[in-house]
Amino acid sequence: MLKNYLYRLMNTELSNDTKNILGLQLPTDPRWADLAGMSLEDILTDHAYCEQKAALSCISLIQKNPEKEKLVTELAPIVTEEWGHFRLVLQELRKRNLSLGKQRRDEYVNKLLTFQQKGGNEEGRFLDLLLIMALIEARSCERFKRLSEGLDDTYMRNFYRRFMESEAGHYTLFIDLAETYCGKSKARKRWAEWLTYEAEVITHLEVRGDRIH
Repeated sequence: MLKNYLYRLMNTELSNDTKNILGLQLPTDPRWADLAGMSLEDILTDHAYCEQKAALSCISLIQKNPEKEKLVTELAPIVTEEWGHFRLVLQELRKRNLSLGKQRRDEYVNKLLTFQQKGGNEEGRFLDLLLIMALIEARSCERFKRLSEGLDDTYMRNFYRRFMESEAGHYTLFIDLAETYCGKSKARKRWAEWLTYEAEVITHLEVRGDRIH
């Protein structure tokens, strides 16, 4: 089953969402892919935990919003997909005789969380939760694009090219859910604010090759 899933992942056509780089205001520093290539064990470990956290976040959203039928229906297969991604990355580590290291503190995500609405109405908090997940998927997609273009290993370039496509689909799903439950105008206005803030975060983060974000 895992081999069949990997085959489908590696043979999917790229969508326009991926090619358009998702509206992010600031691209990743070109040095990052070179550094990541020199820290493959670290970057694969961090990637594995990113996929694991993505699956758990979707489960949490379903548990807290069982009355939202579209959300439950759309996120249920994403849980399976993200966990499948975790297993694929773990398989890649083992194939290279590398070990899954310890989970690190995610400075990027922690900085995003400081911008998330804490008070106010429930809809605003829910909107920010969906948008922060969309943003993490968008930046992951952009980082996977860098790896798919910048790594020396041809197999790993193709490996990350297909992960890039998957993350783009997840990004668009979270945007769609935000517009469905909170209104298109409100969601897009807040999304623009998130994009501006995220660019500031990226500007001030140290360029490190041992992490996806």
